[in-house]
Amino acid sequence: MILVTGATGTIGRALMNELRAARVPRRAMVRDVGKAKSLLGGDEDLVQGDFSDAASLAAAVDGVDAVFLVTAAGPALAEHDLAMVRAVQGTRVKKLVKLSSFGVDTPGLNALKSSEWHRPGEQAVMQSGLAWTVLRPGAFASNALGWAPQIRASAPIQVATGEGKHAVIDPRDIAAVAVRALTESAHDGKAYSLSGPEALSTPRQVAILGEVLGLPIAIEDVSPQVAADRLRAAGVPEAYAAAVFEGYTWWREGKVASRSDDVAHVLGREPRSFEAWARDHAAAFRSD
Repeated sequence: MILVTGATGTIGRALMNELRAARVPRRAMVRDVGKAKSLLGGDEDLVQGDFSDAASLAAAVDGVDAVFLVTAAGPALAEHDLAMVRAVQGTRVKKLVKLSSFGVDTPGLNALKSSEWHRPGEQAVMQSGLAWTVLRPGAFASNALGWAPQIRASAPIQVATGEGKHAVIDPRDIAAVAVRALTESAHDGKAYSLSGPEALSTPRQVAILGEVLGLPIAIEDVSPQVAADRLRAAGVPEAYAAAVFEGYTWWREGKVASRSDDVAHVLGREPRSFEAWARDHAAAFRSD
């Protein structure tokens, strides 16, 4: 039995699909069971859980053999990771697989706020006394779904990363690696950096999406500061807005362009391209 935390999120849902296809027993830890039923299906084993509620974590891990640990970005991330590590001690759980962030162990990138948020949790998982695997993915190809309203409205997409490149990864590939890590001992004690097959600039991603959709898509270059200020104006917490500003700045300066072969190593195939992701999700950008 595998417990999937963050089961209604981007990676969590992809992982639930992968586990379902592989007929692996699974349980989804969610905040809102009613909402999760509509997203995941009423036939799934759903349990309400909150990282700030130790009793709910104990109930969630009861009878579980492995845990996929996903915690929301932000200053509380480390404490939530630590709460789950405490919850599994002395239970049937034998393995922890943590979703972390690309660059946590890379000189330079390890100074990013996102790395700082994840590092204590990584260390706790590695020192838990259980089998463990850490997954460090880059930016998700699915972040492009945030452009859908502008594309439907024929409005320009705002780009804060300039011509800086990043090897964005299909969430389905992250989930596929997670299944291997959760079910195979060959990945115990490993930390994998997960990326797509090639580093692309955001304007190139937009161009690829336009080619797939058969539409001209304009872009508007904005500074990382403008992008962060717009998030603040929308009510996004300051810590997250500041992290976005930092990440966009490094991306714009070409500091996050590295890629990894770890997906191919684990899965025995190349990771999916952004074009493949765009073709599979084209309907999400169409107005008809």
